[in-house]
Amino acid sequence: MKGFMNFIREQGVVGLAVGFILGGAVSKLVASLVNDIISPILALGLSNLENLQGAYLQIGKTKLMWGSFLSVFIDFLVISFVVYFGVKILRLDKLDKKKA
Repeated sequence: MKGFMNFIREQGVVGLAVGFILGGAVSKLVASLVNDIISPILALGLSNLENLQGAYLQIGKTKLMWGSFLSVFIDFLVISFVVYFGVKILRLDKLDKKKA
């Protein structure tokens, strides 16, 4: 068992696993935060849109869905923030053993 734990620490598997688990665990929460709270607030100031995701720019027959892109970008920023500070607060960045 000790050999297995050393392998995990040396290879940085713990950091990878933590990032994967936290990213999956908070993605629905963040999507709801962005879709249900942030987007409607931003949409209030943008031509009375119902939702930010409905915002687009019409060029000929093509619609550039900039509102949808902005929502996904906000999702990314919030998830990055949560994962970074979650790892720092729980001091999970100290678990990996440095190679000599």
